[in-house]
Amino acid sequence: MSTLHRSKTERIDVRVSHCAKQLLQEAARSCHKSVSEFLLDAGLSAANQALSDRHYFVLSEAQWQAFQEALDRPVQAKPRLKKLLTEPGVLD
Repeated sequence: MSTLHRSKTERIDVRVSHCAKQLLQEAARSCHKSVSEFLLDAGLSAANQALSDRHYFVLSEAQWQAFQEALDRPVQAKPRLKKLLTEPGVLD
């Protein structure tokens, strides 16, 4: 079991609007969870995603070699990507 879920001795208080509370309650019910469980699961998922690029990753020798080769490859023009990033989008 993860250390994140072992003992629940700490408390986090959150103030929300009436509408936000109703939405969270409805979402929790739809997942068959309490609001606390729903918020904890969603919060931990968001925290892991926010920190994912800061974690330490271990690669095998073959994976490290492949990674080094990818970094050493010459830059290639990607016209479709350039077009996507320079033209106005649907929401612009």
